[in-house]
Amino acid sequence: SLNFALNYDFPYIKIPSAHLTNKSLLEESAQAHIPIIISTGMSNWEMIDDAVDIIKKRTDEFAVLHCNSTYPAPAHELNLNVIPEMKKRYDCMIGYSGHEYNLEPSVLAVSLGAQIIERHITLDHNMWGTDHKSSLEVHAMDLLSKRIATINDILGSTEKIITESEKNVMKKLRG
Repeated sequence: SLNFALNYDFPYIKIPSAHLTNKSLLEESAQAHIPIIISTGMSNWEMIDDAVDIIKKRTDEFAVLHCNSTYPAPAHELNLNVIPEMKKRYDCMIGYSGHEYNLEPSVLAVSLGAQIIERHITLDHNMWGTDHKSSLEVHAMDLLSKRIATINDILGSTEKIITESEKNVMKKLRG
């Protein structure tokens, strides 16, 4: 399927969690000169390190997505604190692939530093198949997009300053 996909002009290659340990797929994908996104469900640090090492030998255009591969993923097993650790550990873009019922984990993932959000989409939660129950319907995807659009503006920087809007308040309250 990789050779088939390479006949088309895809912007990236996505390696699902199930194939994170498929070394030949990782090697061949890294040689394709197309950015790679890997999901890391069902994995520990050693497995992810091995996959990243294989990819890094051939390209520096890749991203790593934190993921829990359960459909739907239980909230207490999402372990989103892995995201900042991934940002420290790997020299690449970090993201989150969510398979839970609600939007908050994806919003929190962005606030923790995720730069890519992957969510499955469905037309109806009642459709047949394992993904539909934990996928987002179109209106929910729109809501998610709106919720994460301003997160980085809201978080701001680590510099503590007097904001422009506070200056008038400061004159009034401090004299």
